[in-house]
Amino acid sequence: MNAEDAPGKTPPRRVRVTAPRSQASRAPSGYPVAREVAEQSEVGQVFVRSLIRSQLRLAVVVAVGFLLILLAFPLLLAWVPGIDRAALLGVPFTWLLLGVGVYPLIGLSAWLYVRTASRNEARYLDLVEDE
Repeated sequence: MNAEDAPGKTPPRRVRVTAPRSQASRAPSGYPVAREVAEQSEVGQVFVRSLIRSQLRLAVVVAVGFLLILLAFPLLLAWVPGIDRAALLGVPFTWLLLGVGVYPLIGLSAWLYVRTASRNEARYLDLVEDE
């Protein structure tokens, strides 16, 4: 005997579901990454370590590149004969090369580092703020 056949009981009303309501709020999809980071869970620590590794990698690449270009100056002096005796307006060319030529190199390295570090942080924030 079914529940529908029982005397005095009305069968349950059928409900047809077609689509979710558009004004209804959606249930949160999972656990937000920002909360993982704030609670210092394993997932949050992975994201933070990833950011730290990318920033460290960037710092090492910029520093090594800067040092390689800086070390190219003495090699240039050793390989080009007579450059150590050249002068421009009475100032030795080697002094001009090291005194004036290094500062644009420092500025370029700093600009590249800041630009790329900001991009790394923006990617991290986009990742953390995605839900």
